[in-house]
Amino acid sequence: MKRMSLFAGILACALGGTATQAAELQVLSAGAIEPGLKAAAAAFEKQTGHTARITFNTAPELKKRMDNHPAFDVVIAPPTVIGEFAAARKLAETRANVGRVGMGVAVREGAHAPDIASADALKQSVLQADSLVFNRASTGLYLEGLLKKMDVYTQVEGKTTRYPDGASVMEHVIKGKGNEIGFGAITEILLYQGKGLKFVGPVPAEVQNYTSYTAAPLASGKQQEVAQQFVSFLAGPVGKPLFVAAGVTD
Repeated sequence: MKRMSLFAGILACALGGTATQAAELQVLSAGAIEPGLKAAAAAFEKQTGHTARITFNTAPELKKRMDNHPAFDVVIAPPTVIGEFAAARKLAETRANVGRVGMGVAVREGAHAPDIASADALKQSVLQADSLVFNRASTGLYLEGLLKKMDVYTQVEGKTTRYPDGASVMEHVIKGKGNEIGFGAITEILLYQGKGLKFVGPVPAEVQNYTSYTAAPLASGKQQEVAQQFVSFLAGPVGKPLFVAAGVTD
């Protein structure tokens, strides 16, 4: 009986030790890579037993979120934002290039697809549209600058609707009417394709803008070893293809 009790105690300790080894990472990420990151996080959990609780924000809001709630283990953001965090000594040394996301054009299902075969065609389509919808995040900021460069921003500003994030843009377009054009990260458009939204295609190559994303562990994170493992996994042979499949390219 004593031997059985001793064995049971050892087994319980062993099982308890195994359970405590599973970590939960707190991850702060830009929203444009959401489909790929969710798939990669699920694969990471399946392979390691560690989970990743992900908080998504637009790139301009990431810094505010870090300042207000710094208890994260990993941050994924454009290189300029990562550079700011690194300069403030908030990051560990490990880095991983997750990939880049281009800007695309969307309309609601059944609506006329605008001509976006060239920069000039895009310009004419924008002028002819009843309304334009895009965000105030990285994609929208670039598009605003592009429209100004094309010298059409003052002409279309009055028929433009802006939202803080891409999801709101897509939902607006789905429920919209008339000759309306939506712009957003290709990854976000693909999430709504077949749900009332049609992906027309990427903006022309000569005016395309790619936003890159880099993952890094935080120096103040409580799960340093697992955080570095997660960051490396994202850019590795299992994680990387999941990003590519979701529209996050190299």
